[in-house]
Amino acid sequence: MPEPATKVSLTGIKPTGEPHLGNLIGAIRPALTLAEEYDSIYFIADYHALTTERDPAAFRHYTRSVAATWVTAGLDPNRTVFYRQSDVPEIFELTWAMSCVTGKGLMNRAHAYKAARDRNIDAGEDPDFGINMGLFNYPVLMAVDILIMEADVVPVGRDQAQHVEYAADIAGSFNHLYGDSYRFKIPEAVIPEEDSAHTVPGIDGRKMSKSYDNTIPLFLPENKLKKLVRRIPTDSTPVEEPKDPNSSTVFQILEHFATPDVIADTRKRLEAGGVGWGELKNQLFEVLNAEIAPLRERYNELMEPGSDLDTYLAEGAEKARERAGKVLRSVRKAVGIS
Repeated sequence: MPEPATKVSLTGIKPTGEPHLGNLIGAIRPALTLAEEYDSIYFIADYHALTTERDPAAFRHYTRSVAATWVTAGLDPNRTVFYRQSDVPEIFELTWAMSCVTGKGLMNRAHAYKAARDRNIDAGEDPDFGINMGLFNYPVLMAVDILIMEADVVPVGRDQAQHVEYAADIAGSFNHLYGDSYRFKIPEAVIPEEDSAHTVPGIDGRKMSKSYDNTIPLFLPENKLKKLVRRIPTDSTPVEEPKDPNSSTVFQILEHFATPDVIADTRKRLEAGGVGWGELKNQLFEVLNAEIAPLRERYNELMEPGSDLDTYLAEGAEKARERAGKVLRSVRKAVGIS
């Protein structure tokens, strides 16, 4: 019997803000391991970012920066399909077709929309104050991102699972109406187990996140990286006194990047006393810089206009449009357009 076809995995990356160390450990590296198990597809969800990003220069920079970051971190464009969402116009035509089979009531229950309305109500504003149709229609576009690539699985965090559920619901609505002519594949969410090993603390001790403004950007120059590490708050325990590594943000970040031997030795020295926080910060800087320096060089190369990144994205867009075109042609025929 022939081997079953490899399932397709789709990962979307929204370009908002500078990539940081938490992204590398918590999202990028785990997602890239899927390339070993699935027929993987990765895309930069730039049109999704338009719901909030209003600075064109920043928008262009973040889009390129995120793409360069993933390639720098190990994404191989020769082993996967890697593209910008905006380079695949078929996505946006299909979004209209799928909007026409999607109930408004379903959109009313979307988490992001409900959260925005709740914030307005709590603030005494009109419930829909400041909410644009991009935010409201966001789940349809995300569903099409998934369906047009005929993805079997979509790796998401637990808080994003609704988007995959909506994609399945919207696909089901289309299949009910037009299934005799064309049927969408029903995608499933892959939700990783909660894993503290993939959660990097920010400089204030909370989870590293752009929303907390507590990140360590991935590709800071050495001098800026050192200054930021030195700013991580510590307590006033004297150098000679024993210290609790588990209560130290500096040590917790170190655990994600140092070797097991270095981590064990550092823990032992802190617990014994005689090591100051300043020394620990210097150690963290050296470990981070050793990890980041070669990545920083490659990232800076890719950020230059006309670099390999442009070739990767152009070739990826061609592959993506070929896949998307087949689906769109089937949908157009099914609904009676052609």
